[in-house]
Amino acid sequence: MTRIGTVLRLLVCAFVFIVLIGPQWLSLRYGRGRVAAHLPTWFHKVFLILFGVRVSQSGTPPDTGEPALVLANHVSWLDILVLGSLRPLSFVAKSEISGWPVVGLLAKLQRTIFIDRTRRGATADVNAALAERLAAGDLIVLFAEGTTGDGLRLLPFRSSLVGAARGVIDSDGNDHTRLRLQPLAIAYPRRNGMPVTRSERPEIAWYGDMELAPHLSVFLASGPIDVQVVWGEPIPFEPGTDRKRATALAEASVRAALRRSRDGRLAALNGRREQAPELDLDAPGLPAI
Repeated sequence: MTRIGTVLRLLVCAFVFIVLIGPQWLSLRYGRGRVAAHLPTWFHKVFLILFGVRVSQSGTPPDTGEPALVLANHVSWLDILVLGSLRPLSFVAKSEISGWPVVGLLAKLQRTIFIDRTRRGATADVNAALAERLAAGDLIVLFAEGTTGDGLRLLPFRSSLVGAARGVIDSDGNDHTRLRLQPLAIAYPRRNGMPVTRSERPEIAWYGDMELAPHLSVFLASGPIDVQVVWGEPIPFEPGTDRKRATALAEASVRAALRRSRDGRLAALNGRREQAPELDLDAPGLPAI
């Protein structure tokens, strides 16, 4: 993509953002939840179309309006736009993001739930906020690894915020006797029509101490990308369900989906000179399936 093409596309995104920000702010301020939920999906769709991000999804997603806590792996900032384009949903994010230029504003307009990981009691507060939103029928995405990864291995899922599911079931006057825990796997298997190799991985995955601006610049100039979103089989969370075991089941589901994506990519790479990266899905300390 040429520099002029990139600038023009960014200008279109800025125009769409300016058009939508007013209605979105009003809908959040005056409690028009349905409007506030749907407007961000339009912005995400426009961005993905303009920059050639092609999303395919499979599996068993929640029904429209069904509350669910989604437990997903996390590869890149692009995960937000990909998932946000599929349906109305919100995210859980670290509190530092709320102060970032542009990104922080977008997160707030997406009705993101922020957690201050440096403060004692933060988990309990966020669990209470999560429980309230889930009881209201929201779909909330939790990147259960707690950070982004390089896409070559899956980090252990954390179970602390899954405790919010208990709050939904146990709350007084609540009609929910069970809650859906939804495993979700995100994979980036192809770029410019070819399987992604190890050398191309840093152009997609955003992790460690990578600076965001240079990463964005490389991403925007590198051409179309394919994304696979796989909804795993739902895990019912009921009274008596152990949150650690439920989290482990979700992790195993995501691991299996990533392995299938890896195997398909390796098959496509067969015969190419450059060796495909091996996803370290059976690393020591991580449960194999």
